[in-house]
Amino acid sequence: MRFITAVCFWCLVSSVVDAQPTLIGHWPLQSTIGDQSPLRLKSVGTGVRFIDDGPTKLLSRSAVFDGATSVIDVAVKEELALANKPFSVAAWINVPEHLDDVPGDIVSRYDPETRTGFHVGLYSHGGVTNSQSNRRQLHFGIDQGRLESTFTDHGRLGSAIFVFALCVHDGQLYASTCSAGGDEAGHVFRFEGGDRWTDLGAPDKANAVSAMIEFDGALYVASSKYRLAGSALAESENPAFGGNVFRLGSDDQWIHCGRLSAETEAVASLVEFGGQLYAGSLYRPAGFFRYDGATSWSPCATPDGKRVEAMTVFNGAIYATCYDEGSVFRFDGDQWHHAGTIPEATQTYGFAVHQGSLFVSEWPQAHVYRYRGGTEWQDVGKLGNELEAMPLLVYNGKMYGGTLPLAEVHRYDGAQQWTRIGRVDHTPDVKYRRAWSMAVYQGRLFVGTLPSGRVLSIEAGRNVTWDRSLPAGWHHVAAVRDTDQIRLYIDGKPVAESSVMDGDSFQLNTDRPLQIGFGAQDHFHGQMADLRIYRGALPAEAIRQLAEKTK
Repeated sequence: MRFITAVCFWCLVSSVVDAQPTLIGHWPLQSTIGDQSPLRLKSVGTGVRFIDDGPTKLLSRSAVFDGATSVIDVAVKEELALANKPFSVAAWINVPEHLDDVPGDIVSRYDPETRTGFHVGLYSHGGVTNSQSNRRQLHFGIDQGRLESTFTDHGRLGSAIFVFALCVHDGQLYASTCSAGGDEAGHVFRFEGGDRWTDLGAPDKANAVSAMIEFDGALYVASSKYRLAGSALAESENPAFGGNVFRLGSDDQWIHCGRLSAETEAVASLVEFGGQLYAGSLYRPAGFFRYDGATSWSPCATPDGKRVEAMTVFNGAIYATCYDEGSVFRFDGDQWHHAGTIPEATQTYGFAVHQGSLFVSEWPQAHVYRYRGGTEWQDVGKLGNELEAMPLLVYNGKMYGGTLPLAEVHRYDGAQQWTRIGRVDHTPDVKYRRAWSMAVYQGRLFVGTLPSGRVLSIEAGRNVTWDRSLPAGWHHVAAVRDTDQIRLYIDGKPVAESSVMDGDSFQLNTDRPLQIGFGAQDHFHGQMADLRIYRGALPAEAIRQLAEKTK
């Protein structure tokens, strides 16, 4: 009965869009994975189950995707050829607030070899390199192998020589810095567009703000006494220790949230896991701490006394890189486990989740490795002739990495192939230049540098992002490719749109299958109902009515 009721709901709503775009795929996801559109597209599911919890009274059930194996593959059919014409995607999704995994992709059809197709996903990026740069943010991208020819320079951040971290929070892009002067401290800046930044001041006296994260609806930052000699630069004369964590208040004032320990000189990274905030120390003694609220931090075990550096969550655990050896460690909430050693690496640096797998970068070969489970890692190639691969991040279908010593940005093109797309720091007469921090904001890939202290960005294809964390609970999301723009809607309201494009320049036909619950980042982890694909751009009123919760 529930399934019949859901189809009746579709009949009611379809009257709204009569003489509007054509429905070419409809998966109510009430009790089966079947397509209920007139095309009856062949759909094959893996690891999808159904529960009595839905977004509306008429959509009273939903499909559960487990974030690890769940996917619905839809066979290629001529009617699904999107070409260069408008199309629309709409669905109900529910992702738990405390998710020990990346939320993953909602629906995609994409050929990574030609970089052709589209993606709609809810993306989180952790371990980039010291920070969680994006959290539960809705992304919609299309591409046909397009890439801007040069990076856009957004300027230097005050007296910064190092843009340590980038983080998107509540619709804004934030950047944190390290400065070299004896009386200079690390600052946090908020991006205002172009090359304009608002200086939010120095939370601490130390020379660097080394890590940022959105946690519990607020922006948290951590301070460090960063040793610039590690980047082959003259040491800062600022003697102040870091090791403190701060929260940005509603009036742009910094609220002290405690010090990790008296011995902690610098904070390597921040990560959210199990609804709690964790931090690791950058220098010895090794330390790993859990935030208890107010200004209190509790020490936790470290992996065999080793320092944890970049941290991210994946498939129910924290994964951490290491400065003391070329290894990766896994934390299950109670204890650490050794997750393997990278051949010939002496340090591991950054993480990304791409195509359902965890990837890690390393020094001194600038290779990236894919996690195969247990303690096994597979080499997926070297970034140019560089010595170190650092941040990794998935953007519009592809994984990107930053390097040292030339501060290059490379794109992963499968197997062991990395393609150089540009260089972001040209400072002369220095030994090392770093492309160290990354984030996706306003549909663009942003990169922070050392030693120029600048932020740059680039766009691949055309993208639109909702730069806020999607709250827990049921939400209706819609993505529209129109003739000259792409747009996002949440709960029936327009929330973001791309820059204007030449619609004819994006031909999206591919022989790859349509995939529900999987894409460029990961398997979807949450509930889904009433996924629809239309040929044509749904008008705003039709999207609003699709998103209405029936009383």
